[in-house]
Amino acid sequence: MNSYRSLRIALLGAGSVGAQVARLLLEHGDELAARVGAPLELVGIGVRDVDAKRDVELPRELLTDDLATLVAGADIVVELLGGIEPARTLLLDALAAGADVVTANKALVAAHGPELFQAAETVGAQVAYEAAVGGAIPIIRPLEQSLAGDRVMRVMGIVNGTTNFILDRMHTEGSSLADALAIATELGYAEADPTADIEGYDAASKATILASLAFHTEVPAEVVHREGITAVTDAMVAQAERNGRVLKLVAICERLEDTSGSGAGDRVSARVHPVSLPSTHPLAAVREAKNAIFVTAESAGDLMFYGAGAGGPETASAVLGDLVSIARRHVLGGPGAAASTHADLEIAPFGDVLARHELGLTVADRPGVLASVARLFAEHDVSVESVRQDPGDGFASLVLGTHTSTEARISAVLRALGAHDDVERIDSVIRLID
Repeated sequence: MNSYRSLRIALLGAGSVGAQVARLLLEHGDELAARVGAPLELVGIGVRDVDAKRDVELPRELLTDDLATLVAGADIVVELLGGIEPARTLLLDALAAGADVVTANKALVAAHGPELFQAAETVGAQVAYEAAVGGAIPIIRPLEQSLAGDRVMRVMGIVNGTTNFILDRMHTEGSSLADALAIATELGYAEADPTADIEGYDAASKATILASLAFHTEVPAEVVHREGITAVTDAMVAQAERNGRVLKLVAICERLEDTSGSGAGDRVSARVHPVSLPSTHPLAAVREAKNAIFVTAESAGDLMFYGAGAGGPETASAVLGDLVSIARRHVLGGPGAAASTHADLEIAPFGDVLARHELGLTVADRPGVLASVARLFAEHDVSVESVRQDPGDGFASLVLGTHTSTEARISAVLRALGAHDDVERIDSVIRLID
């Protein structure tokens, strides 16, 4: 090892991930130092309550609730606090002082990534955030570096383990959404307030990050279309299974190519919603709380990244990977790599996105209803591919599958169906991916 000085590491947060990062830094310090070419000195662990009980026993002398002072004396700041503040202010202070930053905070990167990247570029520092999207899955670096010479067309994946666990239980165990959520909470996959997971906010933050990286374009969080899984019912799961399909909550980020010949240019779409996948699709086989991200690139073709999307030790692995990489830059020299937004593609409105849909309706069970419903689809230029009708007691169940159409046209059909006298209710709307 060369004689490079010790690098001072400030760790913010000692929760399930932070405690594991601290443990690994302390237990494997010599091995990490050999990889970096310099000792990594954990100078402090910033916490809200130094006396709180933790999963890992940490040296009392390293704990401090004076996070600002801890950050001021660091070469590298590892932020695992979560949330926007005080994390944002602390990291901006760290970057202003020339320190590098490692974070697993997807909400912060999604909402304030450009601000952090600009602050880092101003002083030649680095912001690394591999653990912010897929936990242990390496996806940021492949998009940022390995595929930098290729043209990414689509990134689609299961990026929230809690919702995947719930939907998997609904399919494999016949559980209701409420029962599956209760089990997920008991096992620690879901928080006491599961809103961020089941309403799709967590996945939408990750879609923001993935789309920005994949398409070299700033994609603000507010433009990502978001739907969670709370509308998924037992009947929808059963319907998918009858058709040899599986329901998953997926983040989809894709380049919409300009084929008009007008020179308008390609656009970007980013969205999160449940989809129905054939059971043979690679993402359909992702079980329990695992994550998987499917990347399609122009030259590389299809690539799939699979693994643990959460968990203390698993996420700590990605954090330490970023830490070693950044520490090596200190030893070898050179500025940090800036975020690439050179493409600056237009963001497509969700209404322009193309998809196939399956609509479940409860309608009056009398002659002519099917024909009148079908006319509504034709009036809004939506082609019906398949129809299944099951009679009931005074009402009938209709399941209509469409050919590819825009989301705007489907929305218009749904509004018309909602106003139709013979439509008792719209039971389900699900997008189909083959």
